[in-house]
Amino acid sequence: MRPPSITRGDHRTETHSIVATDGTLLTLLHVRGPREPDRGPVLLVHGAGVRAELFRPPIPYTIVDSLLDRGWDVWLLNWRASIDLPLNPWTLTAAALHDHPVAVRAIREATGAASLSAIVHCQGSTSFALAAAAGLLPDVDTIVSNAVALHPVIPAFARFKLLTMAPWISRMTGYLSPAWAYRSDGVFSRITRRAVALTHPECDNLVCRMVSFTYGSGRPALWSHRHLDERTHDWITGEFAAVPMSFFAEMGSSVRAGHLVPSAGSALPADAATTAPRSAARFALFAGEDNRCFLPESQRRTFAHLERYQPGRHSLHIIKGYGHLDVFLGRDAWRDVHPLMLKELER
Repeated sequence: MRPPSITRGDHRTETHSIVATDGTLLTLLHVRGPREPDRGPVLLVHGAGVRAELFRPPIPYTIVDSLLDRGWDVWLLNWRASIDLPLNPWTLTAAALHDHPVAVRAIREATGAASLSAIVHCQGSTSFALAAAAGLLPDVDTIVSNAVALHPVIPAFARFKLLTMAPWISRMTGYLSPAWAYRSDGVFSRITRRAVALTHPECDNLVCRMVSFTYGSGRPALWSHRHLDERTHDWITGEFAAVPMSFFAEMGSSVRAGHLVPSAGSALPADAATTAPRSAARFALFAGEDNRCFLPESQRRTFAHLERYQPGRHSLHIIKGYGHLDVFLGRDAWRDVHPLMLKELER
């Protein structure tokens, strides 16, 4: 089995600036292939402390290539957590309220489409799922969610770091950054880099090791090295940067509760993750079996929650041998993962 023909060299990318409802500047990347799309628009939403380019790693055939090959009209969102935007004390609640509804509306206005689909990853997925569950995304018909949606479940050591260490760390710094591996920002960043170097001996890429310290439990936490080719393993050095402690505090509250908890005083319904979804969107939930950032139980719980209110409508896929991000960065993801996601989009 060989991948089809479209590659990064065939992409034509246009950048569109949009403004969230609270005034935050965001960008949408519209990616076109050699031919005009004959399917509707699909929005891709990245996770925390990365950017839209997450979906275009230097592997021969990315999820963007797969979508273009199947005729989809591809849009990538840099929401407020993107490292391509100025660092800000963002929260999932703010993204759900202000970013995702504006992005969906902008794509519909640009394309004339009545609705669109989405592929959402990690904190792009949690914030997008929160917006959908709150009824803010009525024009989204299919949501392919990777890693976690409404019910974050994390490994025991990651839970200790999030609930015990993060409050202490927040007194020392306003953010954590894997980029401290090569760029210091004060004494705390240098101490952290040294501690990670001593406790994470799994590879020679200190950014890779810093990512594991920041986001999960494992060596490494977000992928299996066997899935990443050397070029991609080097590429991640420039693809991870700062994440504010405001996010870790919000996620800590959600992990304690067992479901997403909107920030106090926000316009989001407090019960958005615990009652019937205010959305007709169909969720296709994906989780790597070996994910050490958010355990597969996260997606199992969201699937059970959705099925309770909309039985038979949603789907769940646990991908054997994959973790958190190698679902998109893996050299063989085009064969092992993309077909399942495309099938869900085309249902």
